[in-house]
Amino acid sequence: MSSYLIFTSIILLCLLSSSFSSYASLHKATNESVTFRPQHEIQKLKLIREHLPKINKPAIKTIQSSDGDIIDCVPSHHQPAFDHPLLQGQRPMDPPEMPKGHSQENESHEDFQLWSLTGEFCPEGTIPIRRTTEQDMLRASSVRKFGRKIRRVRRDSSSNGHEHAVGYISGSKYYGAKANVNVWTPHVSSKYEFSLSQIWVIAGSFADDLNTIEAGWQVSPDLYGDTNPRFFTYWTSDAYQATGCYNLLCSGFIQTNNRIAIGAAISPVSSYKGGQFDISLLIWKDPKHGHWWLQFGSGTLVGYWPVSLFTHLMEHGNMVQFGGEVVNTRPDGSHTSTQMGSGHFAGESFGQASYFRNLEVVDWDNTLIPISNLRVLADHPNCYDIRGGVNRVWGNYFYYGGPGKNSKCP
Repeated sequence: MSSYLIFTSIILLCLLSSSFSSYASLHKATNESVTFRPQHEIQKLKLIREHLPKINKPAIKTIQSSDGDIIDCVPSHHQPAFDHPLLQGQRPMDPPEMPKGHSQENESHEDFQLWSLTGEFCPEGTIPIRRTTEQDMLRASSVRKFGRKIRRVRRDSSSNGHEHAVGYISGSKYYGAKANVNVWTPHVSSKYEFSLSQIWVIAGSFADDLNTIEAGWQVSPDLYGDTNPRFFTYWTSDAYQATGCYNLLCSGFIQTNNRIAIGAAISPVSSYKGGQFDISLLIWKDPKHGHWWLQFGSGTLVGYWPVSLFTHLMEHGNMVQFGGEVVNTRPDGSHTSTQMGSGHFAGESFGQASYFRNLEVVDWDNTLIPISNLRVLADHPNCYDIRGGVNRVWGNYFYYGGPGKNSKCP
């Protein structure tokens, strides 16, 4: 065989070897994409189907909402809260003593959720629970993280892409807080982002032992699958690490009301240069039993966070915050265009900027008192800002929010 033929044969063998190697690699990759990934999804679906009965309790009645939600009317003593080891065998407490100085004048009526606009409610002795679907849980990165905040908060800086514009007070002992919160439908750019407005009652340090109680409204496509503003609650006793969750998605918060569905869409909402709508929120510590109660609207008790869930909040809060928060994932390397509040800056004022008004705290003797030392802070004021004020009608108030990405917030 000539040297030319030998050389040619070697080249052909190398090409064949290379082709076979490429085919084998392609076959392996294709095989993995066909078998491994579906197995991963099948396992996740199995975990989801095992978890759903823990939060979707057997109902005695179901109500279909116009926005697609299904509301289950669940016997109150069967709600998820009583799966908690510290709460098993208990039943909901009777209503507590209201804070002194509490007025129900000019507060919103309680039929402010889409599901209840038909006039249909859950029977006495039951609570309405928004049904969680497989699709809800499939949007989460994992079953374990579903319904949980995956970050640590800091008052003085943004953390993990979380940006704030808040009013806050600290340096004393706080036994609750109250405000009227303007409701909007801010644009949220990505399913991995959210926009919310809420009250925080905080105790402990901004480390592993942070305790918080939270309530307000939020737009979260990842959690709810749409862009409606929804009433929500949250709690944690370890800085969002392993305890707590949104709404009734884990055991903890005990609901006592048969007309309010936590996690359900709010209606009506405010419009730019049009009608304005706000919701009244009151969180306070029952001086008799120590539980932290939540009132929403005109005298409507929603339920309570049992004091046994907490460490520092077993006594009192050491900070209260009011305001907005968004997640900024920096799509394409620039600031998100997810809006906070109305999506307009505080300087645009009433009918255009979002607001909190009638800010109060509950002091040691269960009395509501106006806030006298409110401080305001915006992490990135070119993206979202805040301006405080006081007047005779609104007491302590502030405007806040913004559009996110703009010429000064690239």
